[in-house]
Amino acid sequence: MPRGSRIKAPREGRIGKRGDLPMAYQAGGQRSELRPVPEGLEAQAYLQDYATLLEAVPFPSVVLDHRWDVVLANTAFASLFRAVGPHPTAMPGDNFLRFVLFHPDASSVLGEHESRWCLPMLAHFAAAVERHGHDHGLQAIRRDIAQDPIMDAAYRHGLPHWIRAVGEQAVEHDGSVRPLVHPDPRWGATDCRIVDETPRTLRDLGYTRLTLVLRPAPTRRRPRRAAAHLTVVPTPEA
Repeated sequence: MPRGSRIKAPREGRIGKRGDLPMAYQAGGQRSELRPVPEGLEAQAYLQDYATLLEAVPFPSVVLDHRWDVVLANTAFASLFRAVGPHPTAMPGDNFLRFVLFHPDASSVLGEHESRWCLPMLAHFAAAVERHGHDHGLQAIRRDIAQDPIMDAAYRHGLPHWIRAVGEQAVEHDGSVRPLVHPDPRWGATDCRIVDETPRTLRDLGYTRLTLVLRPAPTRRRPRRAAAHLTVVPTPEA
């Protein structure tokens, strides 16, 4: 499997030969928890070949399941987040939603973190909860949101207000142009266009592929200072 791309294999009943899919290096180190791969040798073979395709892409590209667990990620994706510090539950190579919402370093990479990344991801999370309300992984994320007063207020009260203010189009990932700060100075503070490149086979497996097409700007803007909290709702009184 190409360096940087990876897929999780089950703890038990590992498949052998071509279907043996090991853990691979992530931006934050190797992950000890393993997730099941799809049943069926053909699906597993497809994902291995898709990992080869993903690694050939020069831009950050990632395959996610409906919980935003990372199924495959290329080296360019790992490189984008290489300066991110360790976190027990919110590494970008493990669960991208948790990274956006809970990692303290997220705003150092994702420009205009609250309005351009966090709120759209919360909107997609709300839609996923409606579709998969009994999913244990989504329920765990919802509990973590509820334990953060600022995040919970943003989710329950700020998010509906924001969607009404900016319109439904701001929620969409595909085609959105969003700011980020790449650790490679050749890119630096720039923009990326998010492109949904999910083929039918991946969609049938319940996966989504997103590619961040980097757009070098004629002049680099200085990254905004990260806010200490979500400003879509006022800071609660102590």
